[in-house]
Order: sequence, then structure tokens, then C-alpha cells
Amino acid sequence: MARKFLQMGFTRARRYMNYKGGKKYLPDGEGTFPKGSGDPLKAESASIYYAFWKKAEKEPVYAKKKALWKERYG
Repeated sequence: MARKFLQMGFTRARRYMNYKGGKKYLPDGEGTFPKGSGDPLKAESASIYYAFWKKAEKEPVYAKKKALWKERYG
């Protein structure tokens, strides 16, 4: 669950970095806001989430369980 939270934090921070207010589409549904109109400070937040996400994936217990899951389910 923690890994999923870290992934969500990363993707949301990237969304807010790319689009002001985190909204990609215009209110009328016609088109999108310009990419890069968001907050550049969110890029730093995204990098922090990403670093902790990768650190969590390297945990031995998690890595073992992930390998077993991949072996079993593909």
C-alpha cells in the first residue's frame, strides 16, 4: 500500500507541475491547458516521491514478494 501511495504522490505532483491547478482539460471540454503552465516547485516534490518509491521497491521483503507475484501471475 505504501508503494501505491508513493506512486500516486509522484503522478499527482507531476500533474500539478505540468498543468496549473492539476487540470489538464479546459472547462468547456474543448482542448487542454498548455503543458508547462503549472508550478515548477512541484517537480522537486515529484522527485522526492520518486526517490522514496524506488527506495521502497528495493526493500528485500517487497522485492521477494514482487518476484513471487510475477512468477505466479506474469
